[in-house]
Amino acid sequence: MSAPLFRDPIFDGAADPVVVWNRSEQTWWMIYTNRRATAGGPKFAWVHGTDLGVASSSDGGQSWTYRGTLTGLEHEWGHNTFWAPEIFWHNNTYHMYVSYIQGVPHDWPGHDRHIMHYTSPDLLTWTFHGKLELSSDRVIDACIYPLPDGRFRMWYKDETNSSHTYAADSTDLYHWDVIGPVITGRAHEGPNVFRFHDSYWMIVDEWRGQAVYKSDDLEHWEWNSMILDQPGIREDDGVIGLHADVVVQDEEAYIFYFTHPDRIEGVDHASEPARRSSIQAARLDVVNGVMVCNRDEELQLQLRPETDVDHISV
Repeated sequence: MSAPLFRDPIFDGAADPVVVWNRSEQTWWMIYTNRRATAGGPKFAWVHGTDLGVASSSDGGQSWTYRGTLTGLEHEWGHNTFWAPEIFWHNNTYHMYVSYIQGVPHDWPGHDRHIMHYTSPDLLTWTFHGKLELSSDRVIDACIYPLPDGRFRMWYKDETNSSHTYAADSTDLYHWDVIGPVITGRAHEGPNVFRFHDSYWMIVDEWRGQAVYKSDDLEHWEWNSMILDQPGIREDDGVIGLHADVVVQDEEAYIFYFTHPDRIEGVDHASEPARRSSIQAARLDVVNGVMVCNRDEELQLQLRPETDVDHISV
């Protein structure tokens, strides 16, 4: 399989991927933050004003075709910002929790960030259900996973509270009660929770690779390892791996992440060449209780259709 897995043909800024089985179309979809890497503009305007890009695969994830951007998400006037979607399938409905910023700011501070909730029967027609009331007005990067007692838990980044991972619980996916901080210490973002090899795992993006935590009960988490922290040898993979999604199928787990291939020594990270990003994929494994990822391994990705799995995007 070729690397990189996917590059956005419009703005060349694919980031924050989530990979989900489209039951209506019977193909795999990758929905991602459509960063405007080639758009120019002042300072950090290029990371705002973003739509959610869509690529699809009919061959189990080996090749991807750009399809466009999701429409029908605007709930107020203007050109606004959508980041880092999480999509969760439950009771014949797709639930999307997406980070949202009003307008197109050109700088980081001074702008609220919220998580918005939408539902859809087919990933195309979306109903807006409102803003989630969480632990602050600067929250992004939702991840959903069902708890053993039938409730649901959301993990997310709270930028007001030291950019730590917080959590909230729900019985219906519409109303959420904040339970507080879960992963503290070093600042991070992009929590992603999944079950693999009889344990629960969480990865978080520390901007130096993905920190891996392990749990037996989704309540207590222990640091386990670092992955995607060392450069790979594939095309566009010679830098750290950023904000990732994981798909688990039986005994196999695949991580989908993005890179800034040109952010290397001697290149200004604020320059336009350093803005472009590529999506990559690799296989995860657990060796002696430790999660590992050999990003240089030849990957033969063959995702199967999902039929009875409640949570696709883990």
